[in-house]
Amino acid sequence: MLANNIWKLTADLFEWAFAPFDALRHTEGWWASNVVSFILMFIGVIMFVYWMSLMFSYKRNGKEDEA
Repeated sequence: MLANNIWKLTADLFEWAFAPFDALRHTEGWWASNVVSFILMFIGVIMFVYWMSLMFSYKRNGKEDEA
């Protein structure tokens, strides 16, 4: 009985957590439907640029291969 309740709780949690994505799925425009993807891609590009700037600074200071 307890295991069944845990799976029902998990299902309810995921239905609640992904409800905004279900609402976005039914929007009319392609741009509105993919706004979350664009935000995540933008964050990824920003983090990549930050990471590469750190790598270039380590290379410039000569601390690249200190294992």
